[in-house]
Amino acid sequence: MQATPAPGGRARVSDVAAAAGVSPTTVSHALSGARAVNAETRERILAVAQELGYVPDRIASGLRRRRTGVVGLLGDDLAATPFAGRIIEGARRAGLERDVLLLVGESGGDADAERDLIARFLAHRVDGLLIARMYHQRVDRPEGVDGVPVVLVDAAPGQDWEVDAVVPDELQIATLACERLIRDGHRDIAYVGTTDASRAARGRLIGVRSALGDAGIALDDGRVEFCSSDAAGGREAGGRLLDRDRPPTAIICFNDQIAMGVMQAAARRGIPVPAGLSVVGIDDLHPVADALDPGLTTVALPHEELGRWGMTRLLDRIDGTAPPAGGLHLLRGALVERGSVAPPAAH
Repeated sequence: MQATPAPGGRARVSDVAAAAGVSPTTVSHALSGARAVNAETRERILAVAQELGYVPDRIASGLRRRRTGVVGLLGDDLAATPFAGRIIEGARRAGLERDVLLLVGESGGDADAERDLIARFLAHRVDGLLIARMYHQRVDRPEGVDGVPVVLVDAAPGQDWEVDAVVPDELQIATLACERLIRDGHRDIAYVGTTDASRAARGRLIGVRSALGDAGIALDDGRVEFCSSDAAGGREAGGRLLDRDRPPTAIICFNDQIAMGVMQAAARRGIPVPAGLSVVGIDDLHPVADALDPGLTTVALPHEELGRWGMTRLLDRIDGTAPPAGGLHLLRGALVERGSVAPPAAH
């Protein structure tokens, strides 16, 4: 039967059913995927629905399923963090693949603002919450989330909170940076960490010590500096390392901004990168890593994958198909080669 638009404009399930020659129940099953429908019949129904311009009534469907098809993402510092967009994009795409919309809010790191946002999300009857942090840290259980599915993104749960969480594998990420330098023959390797207190800071330092130790390279106190997580801190810490009697031939940095400062400190001292000093960052912050000359070799953090994994696990939790709640899921980083690493001059 030829499809014809319903009188009054908006097509209904009954219009699709009549045009496809099936029952309204079959149309509902085909469009929702709630029950199996013959592949040929489903394709015919989808074609008719598209021709008629049929749009499911999300409100009515949500009332039947006691769902809204909306998930809230609460971040602590979205506006000022370069990677926030990647986390949001990963979550957004994963949600759209399952017909779920993402509602985003920012607390600015303020506990009262976070409580207010959670209350607002719940007032809008979101199906679940993604609580994201813009760098890997620990999060205590917020008030008011009882009975609401929650997944932590780039954050680990505090004590006595059994919740799904996904974070970067800081040890693997630090190991990648070390292995890149060791592969080129470096043994006088230093590390510039951050003074920020976070799981990322501790994890990367442990990872560097472990990877270098496995290669028989001791990271003594004279090869470690700490600074603020920006280029100014990198210039100061890098300068202290390069001014020593036996400067390192390579420096691993907590992030790309620090690495930029280290490269600037080397330039001020007439030390060419990479011929006189190799530098490796962590993050793959494109406005920094691509703009430097030479470009910065770095380890990319899996920001978009964090958002995608978090949304997928949350929707599985909402659907009742996820494994028992709890546990920390680790996502690996990837080495991005540019031009800031070369064999040491004496090698």
